[in-house]
Amino acid sequence: MDLGLKDRVYVVTGATRGLGNAAARELVADGAKVVVTGRDEQRVADAAAALGPDAAGVAVENADPDAPARLIATARERFGGFDGILISVGGPPPGFVADNTDEQWRAAFDSVFLGAVRLARAAAAELEPGGVIGFVLSGSVYEPIPGLTVSNGLRPGLAGFAKSISDELGPRGIRVVGLLPARIDTDRVRELDGLSADPEATRAAHESRIPLRRYGTPEEFGRVAAFLLSPAASYLTGLMLPVDGGALHGF
Repeated sequence: MDLGLKDRVYVVTGATRGLGNAAARELVADGAKVVVTGRDEQRVADAAAALGPDAAGVAVENADPDAPARLIATARERFGGFDGILISVGGPPPGFVADNTDEQWRAAFDSVFLGAVRLARAAAAELEPGGVIGFVLSGSVYEPIPGLTVSNGLRPGLAGFAKSISDELGPRGIRVVGLLPARIDTDRVRELDGLSADPEATRAAHESRIPLRRYGTPEEFGRVAAFLLSPAASYLTGLMLPVDGGALHGF
């Protein structure tokens, strides 16, 4: 299936590893050009080099108020256009209600929530009809995840923001979509599993609650993200799509 991605230009944040990187790889594989971001300059340079000549890297913090203008300008200067953005942010620190400090909450709010809002707002001002704004969120939008209290508090609010702007931007022909990954086999998920006393037992317990009985791969997530960002999904907006092997029953 031709997704219509050839020569379209996307910004993908948090793309030095994990889900953002998987999405960037699939976009490039289908003919798109991408601007990838991350906080570490060397990792960003390595990720862009691995993606090849259709990728450019910018080291930037999502929480930086200047980041949105910088990224969109890079897309236009390097590749001559700007067709969409996938906003992927690192996970907030794990912990239960008594574990997380005010500073951790503030830092996570600036990066996960306010930084994402700024990126989406800047993209909305620049995109033409056919443009798309995507958010990588979490299954915690619908079901809280034990031990991820900060994430549980912030990501549902960001999903509400995404749904709100999908109504505002729809008449302009701009789509807004969200992806809700659960247990995808990334470094982040392995790190979280490793916090338990028995990581193998923890993984087996999670897999037993997934109808497909396994964790997803980053490549599987990346293919879904590329489709939702593509013109092939031109009549999909305002949705929050679980990418979880069926774990979120009823959604």
